[in-house]
Amino acid sequence: MNRLTTLLMLCFGLATTATMAQTTFAVAFTDSQRTQPLDGRVLLILAKTQSPEPRQQVSDIVSTAQIFGKDVEKLKPRELVTFDGSVFGYPQRSLDKVPPGDYYVQAVLHKYETFTRKDGHTVKLPADRGEGQNWRTAPGNLFSKPLKISIRPGAKQRFTVLMDQVNPPIPEPKDTKFIKHIRIQSKRLTEFWGRPMYLGAHVLLPAGFDEHPEAKYPLCIYHGHFPANFDGFSETPPPADMDTSDYIERFKVRGYKKLVAQEAYDFYRKWTSKDFPRMLIVEIQHANPYYDDSYAVNSENLGPYGDAIMYELLPEIERRFRGIGQGWARFTYGGSTGGWEALAAQVFYPDEFNGCFAACPDPITFSAYTVVNLYKDKNAYYIEGPFRRTPRPGQRDYLGHVKCTLEESNHRELALGTHSRSGDQFDIWEAVYSPVGADGYPQPIWNKLTGEIDTTVAAYWREHYDLLHILKRDWKTLGPKVMGKMHIYCGDMDNYYLNNAVYLMEDFLKQTKNPPYAGEVAYGDRAEHCWNGDPTLPNHITRLRYNTMYIDKILKRIEANHPQGADLTSWRY
Repeated sequence: MNRLTTLLMLCFGLATTATMAQTTFAVAFTDSQRTQPLDGRVLLILAKTQSPEPRQQVSDIVSTAQIFGKDVEKLKPRELVTFDGSVFGYPQRSLDKVPPGDYYVQAVLHKYETFTRKDGHTVKLPADRGEGQNWRTAPGNLFSKPLKISIRPGAKQRFTVLMDQVNPPIPEPKDTKFIKHIRIQSKRLTEFWGRPMYLGAHVLLPAGFDEHPEAKYPLCIYHGHFPANFDGFSETPPPADMDTSDYIERFKVRGYKKLVAQEAYDFYRKWTSKDFPRMLIVEIQHANPYYDDSYAVNSENLGPYGDAIMYELLPEIERRFRGIGQGWARFTYGGSTGGWEALAAQVFYPDEFNGCFAACPDPITFSAYTVVNLYKDKNAYYIEGPFRRTPRPGQRDYLGHVKCTLEESNHRELALGTHSRSGDQFDIWEAVYSPVGADGYPQPIWNKLTGEIDTTVAAYWREHYDLLHILKRDWKTLGPKVMGKMHIYCGDMDNYYLNNAVYLMEDFLKQTKNPPYAGEVAYGDRAEHCWNGDPTLPNHITRLRYNTMYIDKILKRIEANHPQGADLTSWRY
């Protein structure tokens, strides 16, 4: 190496193999936890603080912990998995780039199982174990206790990390007077996945359910992320002396936990009040090997979840809990993922629902896939010009301050899992919307490392899951079926830029004729994610009131749109 090269490397912070710190980690699990070989992904996490545990500190915020990931197959007890500078990581891509200092290190083995699907592909995926696809808490996942280490500058060091802990099983929720739980084996999903697959639900019964055996009820599906139980409903008020020292930075609110508890009790009082409408409210459990829910549609990679929910789970719920069981008496609502699912269910099963209320929905057109136009842009991570590349933002606050870039979010997912197996947001969109690749895993919409978009995959997404495109394409036949049923709400400063797609949907809906869409699109001024349509209250309150916000609109819809002879009285006691 000549002197000029050395000077340039010093000036621009470049390094060579000879000058890099040679830090490596050796990770293994003990035979006290498992005696058989395991498949999965070993995750190595470095954090500056011990509490919360390093595995709980991996996120999109700037203070995130550092994480590296490595796939393993048939890993035996005591067999070492080596992490060195060649292993991909986030936010630093290489262990060689982690600065010297004191850290707490923790390792996790996210277990994979082998699935032989109906389509002939064999894939290795993390089966849900009751936790809703969370690698941090999944029962049976192995992990180590946090270990304090010091990485010294220029030193050659090797640290050994033993995963001698295991996540315990998650107890099943218990039935109460008002909340019941149901779990069925799905014939359709079992056939697709080649093993028993289940769907579940938490059902909130109306007041007077046992006292009025003759009553049959309308049904509301509250879509959202994996519900461990029916949250937001409590028969007891919060203690008067409940701790209120907690602080939520996002909302700038102190004592939010007590506020949440009070809202849950207030909901119970409304639910049991004399004049409140009597309905069934259902939260569905449809976690799968890719995510905490299926997006409630049929998918090449996930299987026929839409049909399984619609034609297996819902009829069983309505049978057991006296649902009316007809499309005019079914409604659906939700926010974020649940907002997309609510609108998608109305679009894909237009006769089976009488209205949807979609709040802050995930991208409902891929012309505005957050801040990317999948049909025109070449790269998801950068806006590219002849002389520079500008990173695309991934998240923001209500003032537009950027929290992270799209590249950073996707690289975090890539560290967590290859082949769309991170269990996180961009990977589940890919798993739901993409065709199956030659290897049996979802075809990537873009190169996860570089952001280069695959136009053929984008075209497939457009025809199968772009809700705006589908409505435009099929309005002649679909329009009459969804007229008056679509209601969409979004904050104009949504943290994930989801309002961009809503604007495009609104532009189309406003000009529809024969028939006009006759629904509603509304925006919250400076409102962030989860704004769901009430301009009179702050977002941190309204996001807790999904189950009461739309009842009046649902009643009006039933009164205005029901078949002759419909039961409008047995449930109005």
